Amino acid sequence: MKFKDYYKILQVGETADLKEIKKAYRKLALKFHPDTSSEADTEDKFKEVAEAYEVLKDSTKRAEYDELRRYGGSSSAGFDVPPGWQSSARNNQYHGDEHGDFSDFFNSFFAGRAQNNQQQQHHDSDLFKGQDLEMELPVFLEETLSGKTKAIDYHVPTYANNQVKQVKKTLKVKIPLGVADGERIRLKGQGAPGSENKLNGDLYLVIRLVPHPLFDVQGINLILSLPLTPWEAALGTKLEIPTLDGKVKLSIPANSQSGQKLRVKGKGLKSKTSQGDLFAVIKIDIPPSTNSETKRLWSELAEADKYNPRADWS
Repeated sequence: MKFKDYYKILQVGETADLKEIKKAYRKLALKFHPDTSSEADTEDKFKEVAEAYEVLKDSTKRAEYDELRRYGGSSSAGFDVPPGWQSSARNNQYHGDEHGDFSDFFNSFFAGRAQNNQQQQHHDSDLFKGQDLEMELPVFLEETLSGKTKAIDYHVPTYANNQVKQVKKTLKVKIPLGVADGERIRLKGQGAPGSENKLNGDLYLVIRLVPHPLFDVQGINLILSLPLTPWEAALGTKLEIPTLDGKVKLSIPANSQSGQKLRVKGKGLKSKTSQGDLFAVIKIDIPPSTNSETKRLWSELAEADKYNPRADWS
């Protein structure tokens, strides 16, 4: 198995804090997002970046990953599970399987797995239907609006000759419109086979919305950070802003303030009963450098307008 260096993938140092990791993710996700990028193999690159972010944003997974990285991350040979390795993900209460779109490396160390008791007597299983399975399914925000069909791969524990074997299975699953993060979808009869022709178990998909490079999610509403120059905020302007299904025109009123929210109705996420909105949050962005002419104009503005934003301090 090939080792994945998530720090190199996100282009951050191993001491990077969560803010740096999130910033790096947004930059790379925007670069490789399948809906906005023209580069080759964008979907695979986007999934790799999302996988790295999934691990490094979580303190527990990151600590476990750092341990793996010290164990054999620099080895040029194939990477194997360290002796005695036990991920916290393997101790959860669910019968889980692979993250649908993540790599074998991720699934080997961080995905919840079914707890198969191989000492269980075969005749005990005759008393029950097949085992229920559970896996996480990464979903893009755009896919919650379109009802897209996705192919998923997972492994089913199957009894043969008094042994348990993991059999790979592939399904095509339609993403329900308005599906939410953490929602569980039941696929009846797609779990482990029952014995003696009894009922098969069920497969439960836990939806995990992939973080978007531009939008944050608040319930069914989306939040977009909207950078404006000081003169755009002061004078007002009209511009196009992105949404999940294309760009829309937005009028910025004069004298807009940093932190002010502008609502774009109906451009958020869908739920089973309603449609969310998009909120563009204004952020005043000062130019990173000035030349002599712009410095002169700033000075003239300071002389012409005696506004003091700290007047209430006294």
